[in-house]
Amino acid sequence: MRIFFLLGLYLLLAGCTRLTANHQLDEAYRAYAAGDCAAVALALSRVERSIRARPYLQPEVSLLRGQCLERQQLFVDAGQTYQFILQHYPRSEYAFRARARLDTLQQLGHWPATDVQVSTARDQPLPGKP
Repeated sequence: MRIFFLLGLYLLLAGCTRLTANHQLDEAYRAYAAGDCAAVALALSRVERSIRARPYLQPEVSLLRGQCLERQQLFVDAGQTYQFILQHYPRSEYAFRARARLDTLQQLGHWPATDVQVSTARDQPLPGKP
């Protein structure tokens, strides 16, 4: 009986942390829509603390952070954030968006026109495999 109680408690806590991360992410999007980048940064830092076990949310968090940095006219920081997404999460949907944001920054003259390397160790073949 005790094992079922502990298992149920574990599942409840795991679900609560997921809901907390989703709530904080929603709060960050609301703050972004309102133009409050300080509140966005605070909410995103809370999300990052709660998603360490769920790294699949990191590209979304990073993209929103980059957009807020752009809004604050911190273009170099925004570009570096987008490069982070491209280098660490090249297959995510947010990599496509990050590439588009970098292209826009280049067209506006806020980012140097250089190619971003998006290949990572995950893209390399395993030794002995073609």
